[in-house]
Amino acid sequence: MTEILSFEPILKSTLWGGERLIPFMHLDAGPGRVGEAWAISGLPGWETRVDRGMHQGCTLSRLVEQYGPELVGEHVYHEYGDTFPLLIKLIDAAQDLSIQVHPDDHTAQRLGHPRGKTEMWYVMDADTDASVLLGLRQALTPDDYRSRVQEHTITDALCHYPVRAGDCLHIPAGRIHAIGHGTLLAEIQQTSDVTYRIYDYDRRDAAGHPRQLHTAEAAEAIDYTVLPDYRTHYALPDTTVQEGGGTDSQATLVHCPYFTTRLHRVTGSARLTYDALDSFVILIGVEGSGRVTDAAGGSRSIAPGQALLLPASMGRAQVSGNVYFLETFIDTL
Repeated sequence: MTEILSFEPILKSTLWGGERLIPFMHLDAGPGRVGEAWAISGLPGWETRVDRGMHQGCTLSRLVEQYGPELVGEHVYHEYGDTFPLLIKLIDAAQDLSIQVHPDDHTAQRLGHPRGKTEMWYVMDADTDASVLLGLRQALTPDDYRSRVQEHTITDALCHYPVRAGDCLHIPAGRIHAIGHGTLLAEIQQTSDVTYRIYDYDRRDAAGHPRQLHTAEAAEAIDYTVLPDYRTHYALPDTTVQEGGGTDSQATLVHCPYFTTRLHRVTGSARLTYDALDSFVILIGVEGSGRVTDAAGGSRSIAPGQALLLPASMGRAQVSGNVYFLETFIDTL
C-alpha cells in the first residue's frame, strides 16, 4: 500500500467549543460551537473515512483489517491487531474544559476498558490569557484529593501554565490536566475514550443536569507524583541542508512507548525516509503550507489542521513548500 491517506474529519459540538476550527481547517461548514475535530480515528463508532483517492469512503478500521502490517507496520500490528493505535484530534476551547485524568492500561483494564490513555498537546493558537492546568503542585494522598474535590479546592493543588502557539505538553496516563479557554491545540493520544472527570466548575449540560463526575475512579487512576515542571521544553536545531538546497530542521517533542512525535520545519524540498521504521507515520500541518509526495507521484497538500497518514510500506516521501508540521509514529513498544 503506497497511497497517502487523508480523511474527512468528524466534528463534535461541545458545551465549551468555539468557532475557530472550521476556518482553521479550511472547512466549508460545520455545526456551531465545534469543540473537537477528530482528524484520524479508528475508535468504534467514531471512525474517520478516507476523503479521496482509490480508498475513498473506506473507514480507517476497514483499511487496517484489509492491509494489516502493510498499513501499520509488522510490530504495531502484532501489538494492536486490527485496532489503529492512535487518535488525532484538534481541540478549540472557548471555555475551560473540565479537570480530568486518564487511567494507564493496567488500571483501565481493571476498571473494564480495553486500554488507557497517554496523550500530548501541541498548541496551534492561543489567546493572550490562554493557559492549562497540568500536574500536582503539592503532594496529595487519595484522601486529600477526595476532600479537595468535595470542597471545590482541587484547582489550588494543580500547576497553572500560560501557553502560546508552539508549546508542547506531554500528558502520561495518571496526570491530572485541563485545557483552559482561548486554546486551540492538536491532541495525539492512544485510541481510547476513557476519561475520568474530576471537577467541572459546577457546570450543567444542555438539559440542565450537573455533569457526571468520576471521583472514585479518578482516585485510582491519578499518579500522585509531584514534579518541578510538567512542560516539554525543546528548540529546533540548526538548519539541515538537503540535496537540492531544501532545508529540514526537526526536534523531538515526545518519545514514549505509545508514540514518538517530532516537529519539522521544511523550506524548499526535503525527503522523509522511513526505510528502517516499522510503523505508519502521521503528519499534521502546523503553520505554512506545502505538499507531500509519494514515490509514485501521488501527493496531498499539508496546511494547518490537515492530517495525513503514510502507510508503513511507503518507505519515504518528499515534502515541498514552506511548512511546519508534526510527524508521529510508533517505534517503541
